[in-house]
Amino acid sequence: MNRGLILTLLLLLAVATVVITPFLGMSTISPLDALGLRDGGVGVDENTIFWRLRVPRVALAFLAGASLALGGMIFQALFRNDLATPFTLGVSSGAALGATTYLRLGWSFAVLGLDGLTLFALVGAVLSVFLVQGLSRSRIDASGSSLLLAGVAVNFTLSSMILFVHYTSDAAQSFNILRWLMGRLDVVGAEAVWTLAPLFVICGVGALILHRELNLVTVGEEFAISRGVDSRRTRTLLFLGTSLLVGGVVAVCGPIGFVGMMTPHIARLLVGADHRRLAPASMLMGGTMLVL
Repeated sequence: MNRGLILTLLLLLAVATVVITPFLGMSTISPLDALGLRDGGVGVDENTIFWRLRVPRVALAFLAGASLALGGMIFQALFRNDLATPFTLGVSSGAALGATTYLRLGWSFAVLGLDGLTLFALVGAVLSVFLVQGLSRSRIDASGSSLLLAGVAVNFTLSSMILFVHYTSDAAQSFNILRWLMGRLDVVGAEAVWTLAPLFVICGVGALILHRELNLVTVGEEFAISRGVDSRRTRTLLFLGTSLLVGGVVAVCGPIGFVGMMTPHIARLLVGADHRRLAPASMLMGGTMLVL
């Protein structure tokens, strides 16, 4: 089948999924109730449920799934490793450690519209990124392999620290930590969507603009350099941008690991390895998969 046609079908499937799924759930909400058009005031509760719960959760699920799939695709290209994902490079573990620390302390505050849990998770993600970058640059021959090795080492270390924080928690804190570590989409209102949307747009546009560089880096670092690509600058820029995007997803939704690993490989089978098509295909498939 033509790869452009496949991409179009993926777009249509994503649009249909996002439009239809808010009407479905424990009970089906009719379009009239969703729009508050039913006579006699009937459907007011359904209208609130539709716009305050279902629509934001579907939107958040699509953004989170698309972001994780995009992150997995970029990391697999940068490190030329099929197993490379945001969850093997320490980013999600840093965000998770920040969130579990916040839950363990039992604090409750908000800054600039962001709750403390999200802020702690974002700070944890950023610190883990700088830690990985620092460890990889401590080697004279700093390259993609050293960055990957540093990420894996930081991931295992931070995961152990998460277990320690969890172990020292009481029953209520332990339940909240475990619930958050399972991943969640049970938001109320659109605040989480607006928190994640700017990061997704910036990183998504950046990946589409740098599709040629991603193609060349995937072939090999020496080959990319011979074609005029500053591989170190490209790798650093994409690594930092993608890490912040994934950190934002984990901060809002908790760790959701399977999308970033599976989706890019499935998309690659459908549309090929050219990142000009692979990037949008991965985003569309990741968002659709998590919504479903």
